[in-house]
Amino acid sequence: MQKKALLRRLLEKQNIDGILITDLTNVRYLTGFTGSSGYAVITKNHAVLATDFRYQEQVRYEVRGWNIKIEHTERSKEIKNICDIYNIKKLGFEDHNITYGFYRKLVKSGIKLRPLTNIVESLRIIKSPLEISFIEASVRRAETAFRKLLPFIKAGVTERKLALKFEELLKLEGCKILPFEVIVAAGFRSALPHAKPTDRRIKKGDLVVFDWGGECEGYYSDMTRTILLNGSNVSKQKELYYEVLMAQKKAIESVRPGIKASAVDAAARGYIRQHGYDEFFGHGTGHGVGLAVHEKPVVSWRSKDTIEEDMIFTIEPGIYLPGFGGVRIEDMVIVRKNRAELLTSLPKKLKIIEG
Repeated sequence: MQKKALLRRLLEKQNIDGILITDLTNVRYLTGFTGSSGYAVITKNHAVLATDFRYQEQVRYEVRGWNIKIEHTERSKEIKNICDIYNIKKLGFEDHNITYGFYRKLVKSGIKLRPLTNIVESLRIIKSPLEISFIEASVRRAETAFRKLLPFIKAGVTERKLALKFEELLKLEGCKILPFEVIVAAGFRSALPHAKPTDRRIKKGDLVVFDWGGECEGYYSDMTRTILLNGSNVSKQKELYYEVLMAQKKAIESVRPGIKASAVDAAARGYIRQHGYDEFFGHGTGHGVGLAVHEKPVVSWRSKDTIEEDMIFTIEPGIYLPGFGGVRIEDMVIVRKNRAELLTSLPKKLKIIEG
């Protein structure tokens, strides 16, 4: 069923006349519009996409099947005008994407508003064949860039230099935009899950965490690998690595349609707990990836999501020992009829670099 048709089914259920979409990622998902300013309004019989003067040419070659409106006045007034034209008395809106000040302007204009939660996100959570193909291409670009980075990883090079080289390689592979700044964290800094690259030089015996993503047609990938620079005493580093790898294996094997996302998290977390590292794994086991690098489903102990076929998400357990170092291994999976299929293909045997 078309995206607009699915949203229109909500109109009667929610007893509203229209839906206002202001989240730009959701606008892109519905319309194909990639500009940095705009919103969409959907009624039973009409679909309007509004943007400003800067995008009046771009919107016309990116978008088909929507009435295009170019704004000429303050946004709340434009929305009120659309409501008057299409006889919208009650307007649903995305409750996560409107400021209180803008909400007050809409209310003051006389529009009756109803907050809606995850109305487009509930559609985005299941990936179409075209979306899957874009994500697969994004994965290939990201993995190719990492393979090309490997010769540059050696003792003495800084985290920052590696990160800059990595970002260059990703762009050269065709990624127009990166989903997030590349993470390169070595030694004790690898225990920081979202460390930013610094001028610290990589040393022998260091664990080095690389977390990065690719892009294709606006769709992202996200993966992490941890490598080891060989040193005189690296037995603890190796132990941590294979504990995380086994926890990830348990989580991947648990995935199937119908299972709770929290159960996938529990598969990884339970293994880590059994081996005495529970307090050193504090983040969720994974998250959906698509037009945003973090989207539904949420794979954590708090998640209420249920796993369904054609969902795509990461599985990324980690162990982080303060002052020593950390390990994270992250892959992307797609849910098939009775299992998880890996989209990422980089080897997971611990990569040990000599000198």
